[in-house]
Amino acid sequence: MKATVKTSRARLATTALLAAAVASTALAPGTATAARPASAGFADGRLTSRQLQREAARVLAEGGFVGITVRVRDGARAVHARAGEAELHTGRPVPRGAPFRIGSVTKTFVATVVLQLVAERRLSLDDTVERWLPGVVSGNGNDGSVITVRNLLQHTSGLHNYGPEDDTGNTAADFERTRFDHWDPEQLIAGAVRHQPDFPPAPADDPKPDWNYSNPGYVLAGMIIERVTGRPWAEEVRDRIIRPLGLTGTYAPGDDPYLKPPHAHTYHLFPGSVTWTDTTARNVSRFDAGAALVGTEHDVDRFFTALLGGRLLPPAQFAEMRRTVSVGENFEVGFPGLKYGLGLMQQPLTCGGDTWGHGGDLEGFTVRTGFSADGRRSVVVVANGTGGGERLLGAERAVRGLVDRALCAGAE
Repeated sequence: MKATVKTSRARLATTALLAAAVASTALAPGTATAARPASAGFADGRLTSRQLQREAARVLAEGGFVGITVRVRDGARAVHARAGEAELHTGRPVPRGAPFRIGSVTKTFVATVVLQLVAERRLSLDDTVERWLPGVVSGNGNDGSVITVRNLLQHTSGLHNYGPEDDTGNTAADFERTRFDHWDPEQLIAGAVRHQPDFPPAPADDPKPDWNYSNPGYVLAGMIIERVTGRPWAEEVRDRIIRPLGLTGTYAPGDDPYLKPPHAHTYHLFPGSVTWTDTTARNVSRFDAGAALVGTEHDVDRFFTALLGGRLLPPAQFAEMRRTVSVGENFEVGFPGLKYGLGLMQQPLTCGGDTWGHGGDLEGFTVRTGFSADGRRSVVVVANGTGGGERLLGAERAVRGLVDRALCAGAE
């Protein structure tokens, strides 16, 4: 890969996947590099509620989290577990079914809407950014006339992964000072194009394209949705996905910085800090179509199940979404076999087959999902209390291991 990726709030806000993978090769021994029995950690290869509870407690400790919830489903049967606290020093358990910020899981919702518009022939994956947003991506080597909609959804545009913290700073004090600031999508793209592109955009038929996670790419996708439909991306997501699927706990908060109660608090250890910063209340406009949605475990499960079951996209567009590319050797170090489609991640399981879904992170929490190819089996993990460096590596290792073991074990 030609580009490098920094561990910063922008990278944490995309997914811990990126920061962990490029930060160090230390993650490799704990990842899915060697096969283990499908029943690892569970009796007779079947998962009970008590066993999942033990797993949740173990991951809480290994990842250094404050609180964690896990939902595992096999067909119509689901088991749940939770561990830790909803709020530090209160002993209050993490509430069941509580709303949380889903971070970059938002990207799969946005990609689904784009592909629905493609199916309606209102948009093409080969359309350029320049066609829909003239002059928005230009300067410093950035050229919207050679970046396609496919590049945006696939993270092969080369657009620099800019985040506001690149300008505002990345300490606890910086977060406190800017947590309620509003950011327009145009500001985010202007910040990205102040940087030279990380690499040239990949053609659609490139079997091994350069790849680098780019939140601004999805901000542009949201802007294109609005240009095509005349309505904000969040309204299209609401009317095309949220309402038809009955996702009553999923919404775009806009500038509202508060989660609806009851909810768990999120905490982050910023660089240079030795104490937690409560990051629960914040304006997420700085992530826009890349990571702004709020949801629940049940809703995230229901969305991916419908998507993988073929209910949201026609076969041709669903096939495009699942046509994956390698994420490159830097990311393969931490996540062997990981591939990326159009807003959808694919990774091999240690027991055979693959898991599909998408992860999400903001300062203070991590969301990891895993689904069988047909959506019949699923895992949704939400953990609160995050940090960088070795803490990040250990947390990612623990959560990914839980997803793998749970999907391999099934549910009882």
